[in-house]
Amino acid sequence: MGTCAWITHPDCLAHDNGDDHPECAGRIDAISDHLISTGLMQLLLPRDAPLATDEQLARAHTMSYLRDLEALSNAGQRTHLDPDTVFGPATLAAAKRAAGAAVHATDLVLSGVAQRAFCAVRPPGHHAPRGAAMGFCIFNNVAVGIRHALEAHGLERVALADFDAHHGNGSEEILAGDARVLMVSTFERGIYPFVGETPLASNMANVPLERGSGRDALEDAFEYVWKPRLEEFRPQLLVVSAGFDAHRADEMSNLRWVEEDFAWITRRLVEVAARHGEGRIVSCLEGGYHPFHLARSVAAHVRELAGAA
Repeated sequence: MGTCAWITHPDCLAHDNGDDHPECAGRIDAISDHLISTGLMQLLLPRDAPLATDEQLARAHTMSYLRDLEALSNAGQRTHLDPDTVFGPATLAAAKRAAGAAVHATDLVLSGVAQRAFCAVRPPGHHAPRGAAMGFCIFNNVAVGIRHALEAHGLERVALADFDAHHGNGSEEILAGDARVLMVSTFERGIYPFVGETPLASNMANVPLERGSGRDALEDAFEYVWKPRLEEFRPQLLVVSAGFDAHRADEMSNLRWVEEDFAWITRRLVEVAARHGEGRIVSCLEGGYHPFHLARSVAAHVRELAGAA
């Protein structure tokens, strides 16, 4: 059984999108409560997420964007950065913890302290491009972690697997054309952010899924697109944008996945990581907005990461 770190921070709970917003602190609480009640948390290595530094963030974001967010935070303003994304007094610290979690997870995994890591953080990140917030996301957590692995640790090949129901457009924008990175993704066709069907560069392998797609479509995406590209690329580290809004009970998409589907795709990714990257995986929470099924889907994912299935 490989050691799996669990990285989070109380600051991630303080970010407040407002009443009735689907991206809320209760998501993390539901996950933590379920993992504790099932005994799975006892198998994980708990760590606090540090604050990402400007140097780390600037590998994925523009300095002007970072300065704008600092100014908003210093002014104590509460505002919408886009129609879905709220920035309040506690947001910048939460976002820096979320990105810092990906950096810390990368350090833990590449130093051998843990073989794999799951970052239970919010706000999520995969919609955030270089210079803006978007779709609940402030910083692109996985992109910050990937660039840290490349620049600070000197890795030559890092793969990103994104199975959120919504395309990780921000990750694609930041990482497109970087030959050191391969991004493979699945997402529902025709929903937010309404892009992804045409990849931005050859290092992107995007698989749009039709409305109502379930396990068969997921298996086809992995076997016929993801797996060949990953095997050819031979990633030294595998990073995961782990979104759970493809669950059939989640109102944010029209896909038909269940908990075992998240376990299945995680098993396949663990196998790839074992062949090429000494089993090393860093996974970051993205979407998933039905607290009951989110918690159970994350548990299925983490159980596979921890080798406890």
